[in-house]
Amino acid sequence: MTIEQVFSGFGCIGKNISPALKWSDAPKNAKSFAVTVYDPDAPTGSGWWHWVIFNIPAAVTELKTDAGDPQKKIAPPGSVQSMTDYGKPGFGGACPPVGDKPHRYIFTVFALDVPKLDHDEKANAALVGFMLNQHTIAKAALISYYGR
Repeated sequence: MTIEQVFSGFGCIGKNISPALKWSDAPKNAKSFAVTVYDPDAPTGSGWWHWVIFNIPAAVTELKTDAGDPQKKIAPPGSVQSMTDYGKPGFGGACPPVGDKPHRYIFTVFALDVPKLDHDEKANAALVGFMLNQHTIAKAALISYYGR
């Protein structure tokens, strides 16, 4: 993580810009994609959801920088960004407590067997996560670390 991806708020001073992501070699039968960013180290008892975007068309294989800002409309047409644990849709950057060990931020791309999930931007991350796990045919993840 860089200052670009750090949250702006909660005592953190960052730019809250989602990174560019690109994937390849998805299963040929993938009908859509989803991307999540999750921090399992957040001191909540249930982790922290930083980004949930789904209904990404199967022909799309990347998210551009700052696609996580719904107001900018950079995300692929038809995609949905739903609620994060910051209480709003879109990307919410890293903001671990001062003095904690660096937190893991798990970026996961899901290839799904359905063209769309029947949820909107008000859906919470746990509900979307449940649906993703029901329809995943393949997934890949990378982990980024950030501490302060």
